[in-house]
Amino acid sequence: MKQPNRREATLTVLGTLALAGGSAAQAQGAASYPNKPIRLIVPFTPGGSADILGRSIGQELTKSLGQSVVIENIGGAGGSLGADKAAHATADGYTLFMGHIGTLAVNPHIYPKLPYDPIKDFTPVAWVANVVNVLAVHPSVPAKTLKELVAYAQANPGKINYGSGGNGSAAHLTTEYLKLQTKTDMIHVPYKGTAPAVQDLVAGQTQVVFTGAPAMIPFFKSGQLRAIAVSSKQRLEALPDVPTVAESGYPGFEADQWYGIVVPTGVPADIVRKLNTHVNQALNSPELKARLQTEGAIAAPTTPEKFGAHIRAEFARWKPVVKAADIKPS
Repeated sequence: MKQPNRREATLTVLGTLALAGGSAAQAQGAASYPNKPIRLIVPFTPGGSADILGRSIGQELTKSLGQSVVIENIGGAGGSLGADKAAHATADGYTLFMGHIGTLAVNPHIYPKLPYDPIKDFTPVAWVANVVNVLAVHPSVPAKTLKELVAYAQANPGKINYGSGGNGSAAHLTTEYLKLQTKTDMIHVPYKGTAPAVQDLVAGQTQVVFTGAPAMIPFFKSGQLRAIAVSSKQRLEALPDVPTVAESGYPGFEADQWYGIVVPTGVPADIVRKLNTHVNQALNSPELKARLQTEGAIAAPTTPEKFGAHIRAEFARWKPVVKAADIKPS
């Protein structure tokens, strides 16, 4: 057998040392992470479910990681502008992204030239929560149940305006899904975020919004809006008297929002694991669980792998809905 010469032996030793050094550096990097503030990009304007959840998680991570987690709101294009910026950020663990059903599962089916790939450009970190959508109407609408709303919409085709956080947003998709199921005709009015959509509903500029509970519950409590139904399989603990869409005559209907943290592809696996551990610890704390339930969100701590599988399943699930509803970019 040919014996390696001195040069080959030296290269082999150097290669081994480099690999060992790289592993040691990665371990050291994870151990010292974070050593500066972290940016959490929320792809919508302040006041919506993504912002509320992002700030709640950011506060907990600031305490447990010992570094500030700074929220950066970047709204527009159904969350795509913020997603694009996050996807192309440096993959060092200092840029996190609050992804959700729209940015990670729906937008690719709406925008033909999306500047990011939700599967290839992001690494899943942690599934944060599921947010139940609540179908709400302005008090001027003569409907207190979904059955009554459907009858009113069918008797007045094209005369009901519904708001959403923008084309391709969860509220847009959920309402179009409801329209397909109920065979109703309502006009979409897109806004640059959930908060302005809800504000215009409160002001009576639109008649319907079907969006995440966190942005809606305060207005139900004040009597400024009326809750008709919820999108989940079971009733929401924060709104126990509001029936599900399925209970209201449309069995099998389910269209909750979901939110989770992802990072640009390339972030070291040890940092991803560390972030996952800290997010799950926060979600398992009684204080945060109670806060989320009050706001209509349900904590969903799990592994990065399970969150990734959920993203891929939802990506496939919503494609035919987008096509059937003929949802186009604004």
